Amino acid sequence: MLSRKFLRRAAITGISLAGLAAITAVALWQLDRAFPPPLPAALTVSTEVQDRDGQLLRAFATPDGYWRLATSLDQVDKQFVDMLVTYEDKRFWDHQGVDVLALARAAGQFATSGHIVSGGSTLPMQLARLIEPRDSRSLGSKIKQVLRALQIERRLSKREILERYLTLAPYGGNLEGVRAASLAYFGKEPKRLTVSEAALLVALPQLPEKRRPDRNLDVAHAARDRVLTRMVSAGLLGEREAARAALDDVSGLRRTLPALAAHAAYTMLSKAIPGQKLQLTIRKSVQEGLEQVAKDAAARLGPRLSVAMVLADARTGDILGEVGSADFFDASRSGWIDMTKVVRSPGSTLKPFIYGLAFEQGLVAQEMLIEDSPADFSGYRPKNFDMGYLGDVSIRQALQLSLNVPAIRVLDAVGPARLMARFRQAGVTPILPVNEAPGLAIGLGGVGVTLRDLVQLYAGLANGGKAHTLHDGTEPANAERSTATILDGQATWQITDILSGVKPPQGAAQRGIAYKTGTSYGYRDAWSVGFDGRYVLGVWVGRPDAGAVPGLSGYVSAAPILFEGFVRSGLAAVPLPSQPSGVRRPKREELPVTLTRFGAGTDGLVQATPTEPAPTIIFPPDGARVDLGTSSADASPLVLKLQGGRAPFRWLANGKPLVGIDRRRTATWQPDGAGYSTLTVIDAAGRAASVKVFVE
Repeated sequence: MLSRKFLRRAAITGISLAGLAAITAVALWQLDRAFPPPLPAALTVSTEVQDRDGQLLRAFATPDGYWRLATSLDQVDKQFVDMLVTYEDKRFWDHQGVDVLALARAAGQFATSGHIVSGGSTLPMQLARLIEPRDSRSLGSKIKQVLRALQIERRLSKREILERYLTLAPYGGNLEGVRAASLAYFGKEPKRLTVSEAALLVALPQLPEKRRPDRNLDVAHAARDRVLTRMVSAGLLGEREAARAALDDVSGLRRTLPALAAHAAYTMLSKAIPGQKLQLTIRKSVQEGLEQVAKDAAARLGPRLSVAMVLADARTGDILGEVGSADFFDASRSGWIDMTKVVRSPGSTLKPFIYGLAFEQGLVAQEMLIEDSPADFSGYRPKNFDMGYLGDVSIRQALQLSLNVPAIRVLDAVGPARLMARFRQAGVTPILPVNEAPGLAIGLGGVGVTLRDLVQLYAGLANGGKAHTLHDGTEPANAERSTATILDGQATWQITDILSGVKPPQGAAQRGIAYKTGTSYGYRDAWSVGFDGRYVLGVWVGRPDAGAVPGLSGYVSAAPILFEGFVRSGLAAVPLPSQPSGVRRPKREELPVTLTRFGAGTDGLVQATPTEPAPTIIFPPDGARVDLGTSSADASPLVLKLQGGRAPFRWLANGKPLVGIDRRRTATWQPDGAGYSTLTVIDAAGRAASVKVFVE
């Protein structure tokens, strides 16, 4: 039986120890508050520009010159994390910052061998060393690491500790963090590492300079194998799996980090906020393909020439790939200039919109004949590119062959001002010479546009006549994004049908696209713009200094790049839209007499010298909404009335002639359904009038 004296002493001792523990705890707490660990809320990391799916397009080094990419556990291969913890700190998930057993083992090894065999450092202790580098490997430094590790464990979760370590761990040179190392040594993100790659990345941070595979390949190889052997001993890998991994070569190459979409990335850099990633609408796989196409093409074309490309989704206006130059870092090609935004002459690439307006007004049909011969338009005398003339050609042939004189004849009929107004309506403002009004020369490139403007216009053709404002993510947050009509649906289909019949360049892969080429005056710019049922791609080739390049042309220089760009983009081809209901492409023998030949008058039709006033549609009025009950089975026909003109009259609805020719000034039309329609009447003298109505 214990004596009362013993119990009293035991009680006093217990109280004393408890008091000492309390005093020690208070002292440590006060010490912790007085000397907190240098743990910033956010690490200083590289600014990243990502694609639409979160993949890295471009990274910029930190202010102190390091490639240090923010890393979360979700971005890293789980097997690598398991191998790291097993190799560096196998009781990581259980201890509170310090592994007492590991420290005791390290002390015993030091006592028996006289040198450090293993350090006993935990991952929190290593993180402490990374955020607060030590001056020496002294006992005092080790004690400080221990205390810092305890502090870190109080402030961060296990996941946060791992993520900070994976962001800061050294991997040789100016590489810090597992993402930068994986991209530099393997050319990929660390999400899906092989066993061999994971083992190498586990081994490097212990001696990053000595084990750098780009400097000391044999040392790196041996370090990787030691990690594999340790994983077998720990039961994390089977012997056969480790043996297979040991057979893999260790690459001695250090790759550059991704540097895609350089122009857009540098534009985004001005918006950088520490700790936040920047995002573009670009798709990485598309961008990689286009950049390689541009670089290869420039090498073939010759010195000082550059290539620019823009690929967009016509349905949304998202730019999926944009190449401002053949090589951003090639000074001989002025690679730093973003040629997607430089104003240049578009050559013949605006011709489809001239013909589109004529189709919209019912002035032309695909098989209508038009004269290709020298002409004088009040002193303006356009000439064909090859200085030759073909005589009578169809409207379809005139556009497919890009004949200049027929295009100007049609532009003279529809009006340059109307064409410019339609461009502005679609969100594109071409640049005219100072103090000059729109003239016929704009049809042959006498106006300035950018490649991005041109792609936006053609995106309207690819999207049934509706043009979205293009965007890539670099625009201001409050930038206006709109959708506007560039052409009505039937005119858009007619133009698409014609352009889809243009012969591809020799050797080009068949893609099923509609496209147009253009060459500016003086052989300074070569263009090619094409689209399928969803995607539109524009290509510019030339010298950034606007120097002439003899032999440069849209068909020879730019069109092959267009077709190769579509293939290398990796995007699945989308079929062009089928012929809409109610839209016809009549054969020449089926055309009414007034649509058989395009004349030279102000309205573009065969002219006479009538004494009667020109025809005018008095009902329905232009812009009217007419309720015919089209949703019901017994929809009413629309009565059409006109004044003036010379009988007989030919009526057209959306370019499709109504049955018969009538001498009366009234007619009826049964629409196919609700929506906008263009109604046109042509009299015997070839004069026309049109109105646009909405039927419901």
